[in-house]
Amino acid sequence: MTTGIGSTEFLQLGTHRLASRLIVGTGKYANYETMGEALARSGTDCITVAVRRDRLIDSAGHNLLDFIDTGRYTLLPNTAGCFTADDAVRVARLGREILLGLENPGADWVKLEVLADKRTLLPDPIATLEATERLVADGFQVLCYSTDDPIVAKRLKQAGATSVMPAGSPIGSGQGVLNPNNIRICLEYLKEDDSAYPVIVDAGVGTASDVTIAMELGVDGVLLNTGIANARDPLGMADAMRHAVEAGRLAYLSGRIPKRLYATASSPEEGVIARVPR
Repeated sequence: MTTGIGSTEFLQLGTHRLASRLIVGTGKYANYETMGEALARSGTDCITVAVRRDRLIDSAGHNLLDFIDTGRYTLLPNTAGCFTADDAVRVARLGREILLGLENPGADWVKLEVLADKRTLLPDPIATLEATERLVADGFQVLCYSTDDPIVAKRLKQAGATSVMPAGSPIGSGQGVLNPNNIRICLEYLKEDDSAYPVIVDAGVGTASDVTIAMELGVDGVLLNTGIANARDPLGMADAMRHAVEAGRLAYLSGRIPKRLYATASSPEEGVIARVPR
């Protein structure tokens, strides 16, 4: 995106440089054809894929990867559905093998999810930290799905995470950014010694305004899936999300005006026609 501020911006995630600040998932679509068109219309150049075999192949035997142009998109394998560090590490390595076979540049990174339970789908902070340390030692660039707890976020960065990805709200809930203050503190903690450290809101956004709000807080990108896939018109929503991430980023860079209690006239007071006394 070219703006009046600076030049074309890229999202740098470790060794990966992305043209779009929107990362989109591949699940929950009515069919693979809709998924393919929605991905294209979102403007993303990075899509995240759950690499467990039961997520890659549907009930009809169709392989998700047959419907994705792996030359167009950088794939970000994720460990969705894992509830232990051992499972997450195993699935991450499986994803690396699959992407190496496809000769896709995403083979060296992973979106790490280690969930605490099936009801909330919130991350287990202890298991996530353990899995991060093990995967970093194994040569992965790790993008960590986390709560919006600033202390947990800081620990994950210290463990070597390439990016910390705090949830706006629970996965698939569509509630948007429930606690913007925590996101702000996460940004402060994660960027205090490295302003370029990438922070991405992951999960919970339901519509374009949620994406814009997240970006206006100063995060570097947004990862979403359900907000597009389960919209009444997924293709229209994909267009909306593309514009929302761009608008939010530009608004953040441009700087909003301060909020004031009282009105401030927008028209100049000089030259106002005065009433002539009789």
